[in-house]
Amino acid sequence: MKAVDSHLLKLLKKSSQFVVPIYQRLYSWQESECEQLWDDISRAGSTEQLGSHFTGSIVYVAKAQSTNTSAEPDLIIDGQQRVTTVTLILAALAAHLEKLPEAQREPVDGFSAKKIRNRFLLNADEEGDRQFKLILSQADKDALIAILQGVAPTRNSISRVTENYAFFVAKLANPQVDLKALCQGLDKLVVVDVTLERGRDNPQLVFEAMNSTGKKLSQADLIRNYVLMDLPPKQQEQLYSAYWRPMEVEFIGAAENQFDVFVRQYLTLKTGEIPRLDGIYDAFKTHAVSRVLDGETIESLVIELRDYARRYCAMTLGKEPDDELQAAFLDLDQVKADVVYPFLLEAYTDYDLAILRVEDFREIVSVVTSYIFRRAVCHIPTNSLNKTFATFSAAVRKERYLESVKAQFMVLKSYRRFPSDPEFFEALQVTDLYNFRRRSYFLRKLENFGRKEQVTIENYTIEHILPQNDELSKEWRAALGEDWEYVQGLYLHTLGNLTLTGYNSEYSDHPFPKKRDMEGGFKHSPLRLNQGLGQLDEWGAAQIEDRAARLAGDAMKIWMRPELPAGVIAEFERTRTASEFTIKDHPYLMQADRRDLFERFSSEVQSLDPSVTQQYLKLYVAFKAETNFVDVIPQKSRMLLSLSIPFEALRDERKLARDVSGTGRWGNGMVEVGLNEDSDLNYVVGLVRQALEFQLGDE
Repeated sequence: MKAVDSHLLKLLKKSSQFVVPIYQRLYSWQESECEQLWDDISRAGSTEQLGSHFTGSIVYVAKAQSTNTSAEPDLIIDGQQRVTTVTLILAALAAHLEKLPEAQREPVDGFSAKKIRNRFLLNADEEGDRQFKLILSQADKDALIAILQGVAPTRNSISRVTENYAFFVAKLANPQVDLKALCQGLDKLVVVDVTLERGRDNPQLVFEAMNSTGKKLSQADLIRNYVLMDLPPKQQEQLYSAYWRPMEVEFIGAAENQFDVFVRQYLTLKTGEIPRLDGIYDAFKTHAVSRVLDGETIESLVIELRDYARRYCAMTLGKEPDDELQAAFLDLDQVKADVVYPFLLEAYTDYDLAILRVEDFREIVSVVTSYIFRRAVCHIPTNSLNKTFATFSAAVRKERYLESVKAQFMVLKSYRRFPSDPEFFEALQVTDLYNFRRRSYFLRKLENFGRKEQVTIENYTIEHILPQNDELSKEWRAALGEDWEYVQGLYLHTLGNLTLTGYNSEYSDHPFPKKRDMEGGFKHSPLRLNQGLGQLDEWGAAQIEDRAARLAGDAMKIWMRPELPAGVIAEFERTRTASEFTIKDHPYLMQADRRDLFERFSSEVQSLDPSVTQQYLKLYVAFKAETNFVDVIPQKSRMLLSLSIPFEALRDERKLARDVSGTGRWGNGMVEVGLNEDSDLNYVVGLVRQALEFQLGDE
């Protein structure tokens, strides 16, 4: 590329037209940034010692030299914010100068309204869009054209272009403004003029490099530019309008990074790998390249992304048209479990394709919700939940969709387990649910259990029946007995002592009989959670335990564990672990000493975690949790262990391991370790344990 310093106004004058491609993000400068540029221009214009003021770089793909000047514009790759803002200042200045007395209409030679327009804003001999020096993308285009034509923007035009133009008009209306200094300052603006040659330079690589410092673009911005930038302008327009823009519209009103999160879930589903949050764009590029090498087009990839975005937004942004399914998605959102969406994106796709019935899909969503919620109540660590759901689809048999999903949940072990009814029932009664981040969802579901008409709880607050004050009143101490401090500490924040009320301030720390009988008290409450409280004479440990057990029983019916006959589970388990190979297919393992070592190694590795399974394959023996974490490749003189862990993440004080990530290798891992009869088995198993922990570790 060619980079030279240039005066910005000369660059605008020289170019017949700059166009901001449709894939670029909208003009976004705020008033503070406009104020800063205005001050810089005024300061440069009023200071004779300053010969210029540097404002950054303008990177653009120049029209081909052989192309007719009027046929093809220069495409801005970077710098549209500065070019647009200076254009707005020039437009506001031209409009202002026209209103002044004749003698004041050209404060500096070359800066009359007519000269500003003809040199920097318009192409006088052109028609249509070609008459404008700068064409913006998307909604900004109409707003800027309206300003340059001197007409009011349409009411539907919501753009920072309009707002910032109004800001500069207001600035110029101030009689204290030094118009001469403003014009001189504009003439001193200098940029680095970076010209790319069409068909030779790679605009995407330059774009990435130019945005590697400062305020970075979002992963979504980079992806949009990547899929559209190299296409011909007409195809860019078609693909953007038909697929990309509708996808962006789906995410309007969502969190700023929601689109990035979606692409991460999509890539996890498609590749089985979970990209880092700051590596989504790189992972997408890798995925896109592999798809293109397989003969697909960028257009087909964008269409697929659009379809998955619609499904994702239906699940996460309240856009599902089926009311019952939408209610299931709302519950899922309340348990706060983004890790489940790679699996549910595939399930939703199968629902779209009529492979999965809507009633079965609703039940699958409910089972997933119950799984996440039960684990949260039981305080089971979230280790590897993201990887669990990244590979969950592999266990699904689509001809028996719902059964296979239930079976997969029921065979999960260790800290992946689906908590049993006794475990969940016990945890519900003793867990601190007041400081539970899903407590509002929990109490809403309990309150509405068995109701035909749903009750909203937003106008109610949580009430501790037994108060949480450090110093209880004498009435409460008498009711609880001489161990009142122990009783309060044990039961205060547990399920049995928590309820909802609209009279929290009135209840205060009053004794139970007064809370029961007062206006709005438990005896008169319409809430299901308060049923039975009006008939009690006292409130203590026994009553709290009884109520907790009753409500926990209801909770078990709301967040149910799936059930299948033992024979069906065994059938799916056999399908999942079946292998046509055995140890007899590996003659090097059949030698007496070698077999003894292998069996000791296998026993040690499988005892690391209940989730570990062993499978004989044609060339090696795989030990898996979610996927292979160590492969044993039998060789004549030893067993070669292939560990799935980055070499730099492995703690190997004896330096037995070898980094094979950049070479051809036998197994699936990035690290190799030899094991024979002379090896320290405990040390080697310690290395294997690290590979397992790396696979099962937190995100």
